[in-house]
Amino acid sequence: MKNILIVSGTRPEIIKLAPLYHALKEAPWASVKWLHTGQHTDMAQQILDCFDVVADITLERRGTNLLDFSTGCREQLEAVMTQQEWSLVIVQGDTESAFQGALAAFYNRVPVAHVEAGLRTYNLSRPFPEEGLRQMISRLTRFHFPPTQRSQAALQAEGIADEHIYLTGNTVIDAQQWTCANRGVQRKVEGRGHMLVTVHRRENWGNDVAEICQAIAEIARQQPDLQILFPVHLNPVVKGPVNEILAGIPNVKLTAPLDYTQMQQALADAWLVVTDSGGLQEEAPTFGVPVLVVREETERPEAVEAGCALIIGPTRRAIVDEVTRLTNDVQAYTRMSQAGNPFGDGTASRRIVDVLAESFASAKPVAQPAMA
Repeated sequence: MKNILIVSGTRPEIIKLAPLYHALKEAPWASVKWLHTGQHTDMAQQILDCFDVVADITLERRGTNLLDFSTGCREQLEAVMTQQEWSLVIVQGDTESAFQGALAAFYNRVPVAHVEAGLRTYNLSRPFPEEGLRQMISRLTRFHFPPTQRSQAALQAEGIADEHIYLTGNTVIDAQQWTCANRGVQRKVEGRGHMLVTVHRRENWGNDVAEICQAIAEIARQQPDLQILFPVHLNPVVKGPVNEILAGIPNVKLTAPLDYTQMQQALADAWLVVTDSGGLQEEAPTFGVPVLVVREETERPEAVEAGCALIIGPTRRAIVDEVTRLTNDVQAYTRMSQAGNPFGDGTASRRIVDVLAESFASAKPVAQPAMA
């Protein structure tokens, strides 16, 4: 049996690791344990419950800032790493929890598997600090699992050997299919549906959040028959301006953050998504919903290249103009809604398990990656 540790800390990590966890639980050669760092607390527990995952190890979140969290997480991870012999540590994406999990594994000479590897903007400021974290994780990783050919090419361009890179698709599609099958998610509204709006990214804090909200207010007044659903992030720097600008507009519904199943239902019932979320860029095309990305760049350009998303930036004028255009130009909207999902077919978790099974079955020892 191979002892495998899955490390999660945030809501998106849990979503994308849950289908892999279930696939590994079915593998006769794997003994898998789930560790949650506590980076997200109540929101994370909701997602764990959505996917029928019970964490085997839960760390104590220390402090209120990123430094305190990071040092406390690293110290506790070190204790976990030395409690037993681990064959592999699996991390996902670009969070502080993922980086700390990879770093703890590296210092204990345990191979690292990186799910959703190779995403890049090559702008260390956008997204911050995610771009830096994902690049650093790649330097410590043995098994790179890029979701798309573009992310695969980025890893190759950085000097990572092909024998360590395995193109899989994105496990987020696996998660969506699991949820539709097990939680009954399907379109439940007739007609156009609502416009779904989310804002949370650090680079949009401040004036950009206000600009986005002013745009939503203008659209709501221009199209009083369009229902707008806005799950509001709990951070006061987002919550404050959202409530100040949008509260009281009749066709704008402000809600608490949705759990995963609720968000998938909201996507299934949507006409359009306006967001700075990376995850929604991947998820919305599954339901044929176009995405307007209120950022200056994206590490998921595949959605833009496929035609199901547009990068429009966080300015009021751009948002209003693009929503108005898609309202009036039926052909343009239809092209976006029918572009398909470029991020996978729902079999990424099975591909990852197959790669790991073959590697562990090999007589060759698993070597740490050479530094480029």
